[in-house]
Amino acid sequence: MQASRARLFKEYKEVQREKSADPDIQLICDDSNIFKWTALIKGPSETPYEGGVFQLAFAIPEQYPLLPPQVRFLTKIFHPNVHFKTGEICLDILKNAWSPAWTLQSVSRAIIALMAHPEPDSPLNCDSGNLLRSGDIRGYQSMARMYTRLAAMPKKDGRNPGFSMVCL
Repeated sequence: MQASRARLFKEYKEVQREKSADPDIQLICDDSNIFKWTALIKGPSETPYEGGVFQLAFAIPEQYPLLPPQVRFLTKIFHPNVHFKTGEICLDILKNAWSPAWTLQSVSRAIIALMAHPEPDSPLNCDSGNLLRSGDIRGYQSMARMYTRLAAMPKKDGRNPGFSMVCL
């Protein structure tokens, strides 16, 4: 457990030092528990998620970095590799392709890449996956854009649902 704490403190210092290095990702460590983090990620440009801010929850195991973090979307998202109700993410690096070389920052970057390049052949959201597999790109993009507007974009009162849920 000491090794995982040391690694997480190192990542925390790196995040603090490089805050402006990656404007698409904001990583936030829980003040009272180094094993709980939140990320706010911007939807990738030229995708139906563009303009949205999506909140991720990281639960870090005590064996980190030997075991991957558990990551899920807290913001609702219509994507074939994200379970609509639980926010679970189907991404190989979070399962069998994990390497201790990955950091929370690089995992966040990989999730942004997955948002831009969905894998409809291993869906957690069958409706989304079926739209893409049947070639209905327009239908998929329309649904994804609608959910992005509803769940991940600033409201008329100026509040952003992605940022308003951060209560660490």
